[in-house]
Parts: sequence; C-alpha cells; structure tokens
Amino acid sequence: MSITDGPLSGPVSSAGFSGGSNQTRVRAYNERLVLSLVRLHGALSKADITRLSGLSAQTASVIMRALEKDGLLLRGEPVRGRVGQPSIPMRLNPDAVLSFGVKIGRRSADLVLMDFVGNIRKRYHETYAYPLPQEILRIITSGIADIEAQMSGEEQARIAGIGIAAPFELWNWADEIGAPSGAMEVWRGFDLQAEVASRVAHSVYLQNDATSACGAELVFGVGPTYPDFIYLFIGSFIGGGIVLNSSIFSGRTGTAGAVGPLPVRGRNGENRQLLDIASIFVLENMLRDRGIDPQPLWYSADDWVDFGQPLELWVQATAAALAQAIVAAASIIDFGAAVIDGGFPGWVRKRIVDATIEAVARLDLRGVVIPDIIQGKVGSQARAIGGASLPIFARYLTDQSVLLKDFNGE
Repeated sequence: MSITDGPLSGPVSSAGFSGGSNQTRVRAYNERLVLSLVRLHGALSKADITRLSGLSAQTASVIMRALEKDGLLLRGEPVRGRVGQPSIPMRLNPDAVLSFGVKIGRRSADLVLMDFVGNIRKRYHETYAYPLPQEILRIITSGIADIEAQMSGEEQARIAGIGIAAPFELWNWADEIGAPSGAMEVWRGFDLQAEVASRVAHSVYLQNDATSACGAELVFGVGPTYPDFIYLFIGSFIGGGIVLNSSIFSGRTGTAGAVGPLPVRGRNGENRQLLDIASIFVLENMLRDRGIDPQPLWYSADDWVDFGQPLELWVQATAAALAQAIVAAASIIDFGAAVIDGGFPGWVRKRIVDATIEAVARLDLRGVVIPDIIQGKVGSQARAIGGASLPIFARYLTDQSVLLKDFNGE
C-alpha cells in the first residue's frame, strides 16, 4: 500500500465551530441550498444569495450567519461599490467538512480523504491481481485507521462519512482479468456497504464506480457548462453515465449509461462489445503478449510510461470504438458533449480524445448532430472523488440540478 500526502487541515479559521454535533447533522433544506449555491459559484454575498435562491434578504442573512458560526462559510474581503455598504462575499471553508472516498477497481483500490471543496488531502493506493471481499475490507479499514491516526479529534469530528465507488456485479468478466475460475463468485450476495459499516464509525454510502465518476464530473468538472452529456470513463473496463438537465439519469434499473456492453465493430469488422476494445485490460494483455511488464499500468494512474507502439495501437482502436459509441448515443439523445476520461495520465487522455475526434469524422454522420468531444476535467481520481462526494451531498448540499435549472432563470 502506498500513501500520498496532501495537507491535512490546519488550525480552523477564526469563524470557529459550534460543536461536532452541528457538523455532522443533516442540514435543513435552505441551509443546504445556500451552501450549494456558494459551492457552485465559488463566493457569494448576501445579496447574491437572495437573488439566486428566492429567499428573503432577512432569511438569507440569518442562514449565512448561522453557517458562518458553524464554521461552514468563511468571510472574504469586502467589495466596495459606488453606493451603500460594501458587500462581503462568503465562500466554503475547505476545513469544515472532510469525507472518505473509496474506489474499488478490478486491479487496484484507492482511498482518499477529501475536503469540503473537493481537494484530496490524503490518498492510499494498493494494487492486486483481482479484488476479494476480505482484502477490500482490510484496505478500507486499515487505510481509514492510518489516516485518522494522523488527525486530531476535532478533525475526525468533521468527517461526514465514507462513500464507496465500486463496480456492480464484480463477478462478471472475471476471465478477462485472469481471475481463477469461480474466485470472484464470492461477491455474489456479499453486502459490501453493510460489511464496511459494521467495521467503521462513520455512515457508509455505496454507488456504482462509473456513476460516481460521472457525478464527480457533473459537480467538479464540465457540469456547469454542459447540462446534457454522455460520460465515458476508461478503467480496467470502460463504464459511463448519462447527464440530462444537469442531473444523472440512472434509468429504470439504475444501469443507464453503462456503456461497456454497447455493440461496436472491431478492426476486422467483427461485432464486439465496447468494453472488449476500449478498456485498460485490453492494453494490459497487449503488453503481456509482447513481453512487456504491464504492472506499471496499475502503480499510479497519473504516472504511466509511454509504451510506444502497443500504446498507440490501443489508443487508435479505443478511439475507433469510442467514435462508434458516441455517434450511436448522439443519434438517440442530443447531447451537448461526450466527455472522455479514465484511469491514466492527462497526456494519454488527450491522445484518445484527439484520435476519437478524427475517428468520428470518418464515419457516416448523416442525420446525426455530433456533440463536443472533450476531455474530462476531474481526471484519474474521478471515481474516488465521486465516492467521497456522496456523504457530503447527503448531509450538506442539494441536488446539482436544482441549482443549474431553478435559479438561473431557465
């Protein structure tokens, strides 16, 4: 297991805290609305909050004073206008709330400690051949214990919970990752959320890993710019999500946007599933077949080496498959963007996006309006960040769609 340090929260600002109970309780709706508007816009004055929320000036003032007293909002420098009292912008206090996020992948796991504005303060990373329940429980519980041992009691009191981003039906596609026959069947019927909750002192939330990554992109990435987009995250297996009207659309069974099974044509015209081409496990097998050690793929998603020809072949094949998937999706829903991200460095993401744009141009596009094909902004830690966002939204914030639709005059 490797650990990467970011700065843990230092001394709390002079705004102070009124007690741990106020930090962990679920905020009232209007308080959550104010916090969410400030998060979306970065900093807002009382007049801004009144205008954007529809709350009365008196109500907005009372709420903002209470949130400042609780240490959730910090005062900025007064902004003086031509007439009247200067306005005082308020921003979220990064140190006010902390949250754990867990990403469970088929080759590695990540545990992050995230602050109130989405910065990663601490990160654990561990690789394995394939995930097994008891090993995952060990990684989560020991990682949390190690991080909390470095925190003060006051800092621990600000932890909102633990959000887990994990592939659903982990027993599927076990052969593709080289797991022994039947080894992954242990996940059937295993209640990961309940098992983690029985071992930790925090509330535990669980969401599909690709949906979590999509949520992170909606909140911390391109969401404010694109109210409708299809999201494609390339991990061990490719997954995705759909955002409509600034809200994740999960569908009747919760599997909407699970792009992996999309049918596409391979290099030789054969019918394949998207995940059989545009997934990192495919690159792993390509490297192994050429006698190249693929383990560096999993050591750190941000520090790949350039594997040369095998990497370029994989990028081109991935782009060709993604192009077909994007055209198919755009023929059904008029998305504003197709967002591509994955568990790899930014330079790999750029190569894939550029190659996908070129591949789309080679397809028959009659009757199809192609969305903007863009890079994701959140990056390789999107799944863990999305997981860490779950308890923060559950306790402190409101639905992103409320902010981007109801209060923009749309």
